[in-house]
Order: sequence, then structure tokens, then C-alpha cells
Amino acid sequence: MTRAVLKNKDARALFLDRHLLSDPPTGSGKGDDLLELITSLGFVQIDSINTVERAHHMVLRARRAAYRPKNLTPLLEKDHSLFEHWTHDTSMIPTAFFPHWKLRFERDAETLRRQWRSWRREGFEEKVDALLERIEQQGPKSSACVGEGEKRGSGGWWDWHPSKTALEYLWRTGELSVARRESFKKFYDVTERVLNADLIAPTHDTQTSIDWLCNAALDRLGFATSTEIADFWDIVTKAEAKEWCAKAGLIEIDVECVDGTLRRSFARDGIMTQTPPKPTSRLRILSPFDPALRDRKRAQRLFGFHYRIEIFVPEAKRHYGYYVFPILEGDKLTGRIDMKALRADDVLNVTGLWWEEGIAQTPARIRRLRAELERMAKFAGVSHVKINPALGL
Repeated sequence: MTRAVLKNKDARALFLDRHLLSDPPTGSGKGDDLLELITSLGFVQIDSINTVERAHHMVLRARRAAYRPKNLTPLLEKDHSLFEHWTHDTSMIPTAFFPHWKLRFERDAETLRRQWRSWRREGFEEKVDALLERIEQQGPKSSACVGEGEKRGSGGWWDWHPSKTALEYLWRTGELSVARRESFKKFYDVTERVLNADLIAPTHDTQTSIDWLCNAALDRLGFATSTEIADFWDIVTKAEAKEWCAKAGLIEIDVECVDGTLRRSFARDGIMTQTPPKPTSRLRILSPFDPALRDRKRAQRLFGFHYRIEIFVPEAKRHYGYYVFPILEGDKLTGRIDMKALRADDVLNVTGLWWEEGIAQTPARIRRLRAELERMAKFAGVSHVKINPALGL
């Protein structure tokens, strides 16, 4: 059977459009505009690393130049139109999606009990009921507020005390929700006191949630394998996604990779007649955790861009740097840059720059990069950009 071929250039344009990176980054970046942006993306991964700004803020700023971190707090802590929970990692998710997360809560309940009995400290299950009752009576608690008298070990993510494990378990299974953060520390409260009762009340059967999750994933990807659909939210199993693709009335197409190979994918009927907008030529510096780059293998297939985080790579063995940022121009990932906001010195310090093979450091490209660095400095709250003279900028 001969399948229609989606050319690589068209695939990149469609993919960037679905990830809201085609248009110029205009818009207020706050209130309803910000909620609509996150809803269109589906979720935004939260990460604590703050070399310039935390990853979730970088993701939103790449799509709304006017966005500032303070704009996010009302949606999370006042309106609670977003909630924090798990996709493939900790993420902020529209609260309107909460009913479909009940499938995750149900599936995580037994899985985490089984895994954490051996992986975390023993005894957390005995803390669950008492901890829930304490929060119901006393209000929000962080991990630092519980576990009095318990052995705390090193305090790292791998060595939680039993009450910390119980707290995370209650959050992962939906009994608790993040009410607020203080210095990035999560404070948990009973879900019914945090989130809008009308939004969280509906309960769907398993197949209804599977259908919604798969449809929502494909809408945000444009085209995908069944595995990519399952991986998008990381709730639906690969077997469930495969079965859904077979029954959902989709078409199969071949997506051309940057090296000319073809990858069979599922898509909506009519995708071959769509004309996605031509991506803006504006140079943007992206977070390593940007939704368009989360699937590293897909980014390499579509854009020829190989990326890995080198945080845990010994410094002497790093190919680039501790935490380098990809550079997007039009429909190409053209390079990566190493930079850090040194707030005590009031500078954005640029120490490394690597263009992809075949990308020339032209005067026009340098101007675009310098303009983006000036914008990035303002976003990071510093006044100046300091560039390593060896970079030739």
C-alpha cells in the first residue's frame, strides 16, 4: 500500500505550528491569554534549574515575549485554573483536564505503593491516613512541616523520609493538590479545598478518558506514532494507544525525516491538504524542556538536531556545557548557547556558542542573536549582556 508522504519541510512547519512556535511571540502573556496558551500546549513541564529562568517560564516566554514569571502565579494559586501534577514529569496542567487525570490517580495508586515500598524508605504507608487527616484539620503542609522525629537522611530526591513519601503519594493519587509554592517548595492541601469543585467533579469511564487523551495528544502533535501518542501525557498505555489508533478513523502517512527516511505515522484525514503557516524568521532561544524538544529522538528525526542535557556529565566529558539552550530560527534549530544570569553582577553572561553544521555566523544572524540576548537579559531581570570575546559576537 502506498501512503502519502508529508515532506520534511511541511512536517517541520506543521509541527512548529502545533507547538505555537510559528507565529511571532505576541500577546499579553497573562490572564486568559496565558491560560489559553497553556491549554493549547496541553501542559508545561516544571523544572527547578534556574540558570536564566526556570524552564516553565522559558517555555511560556518563547511564545509570549511580554510574559513574566509573576503572571503565572494567579492561575496556579488564586484562580487555580491550572494544577500541578504528573505527565512524563511534574507539569502545570489546565484544571479543566483534571477529570481525565483520575485515570492516572487510579493507576498510580497501586503502582506507587508497590514501587515505593522498596525504592523509598519503609513505613510510608502507615503515615498516609494520619497525614491526610492532619492536613484536613490544619491546612496546607510542605514536606518540611511533616515527619517530626523521622530519620531524614541526605534530603535528596532519592532519600525521602516516610512522611515525605506519604505526602507525595497523596499528591500523586489525587487526594492532595499543590496549593502554593514558597521559594519553589510545594505546599499541599486537600484537593477539594484547592480546585474548583465543578471542574474536578466529573468522573469518566476508562475508555472515555483514553479517547480524550489520545485525541488531545494527536491534536497537539499533528502527526504521531501510537507510541508518541501514548507518551504525550504518559497516562494511556502503548497498547491502549495502538488500539485507539486502529479504531479512531485516522489515516496513515509517511513523514519524511531530515535524512530522507520515512516514518509511518497516524494523522487526521485532510492533513495533506493543510497549509501550515510559514514559521517566523525571528531567532528564539528555547528551554531544553520546550514541548517541541521534549522527545529528543523526534527532534533529531525532524530537525537533525541532537541534544542531551549534560548536567550529570562530568565537566571534563561535556561536549557543550552544563545547561545549554537550543536556538530556533524559522523552521530550523541552528545552534545552542551557554549562558547564565549572574544577578549579583547584573549581567547575562554568555560563555559558549555552537552553530549547527552548515550554519554560518553571518552579520544578520549575529544581529538577531544579539537582539534576542538583550530581550533575554530583560526577562531574566539583569541590565547587561556580557559575551565571551572569543565567540566573535
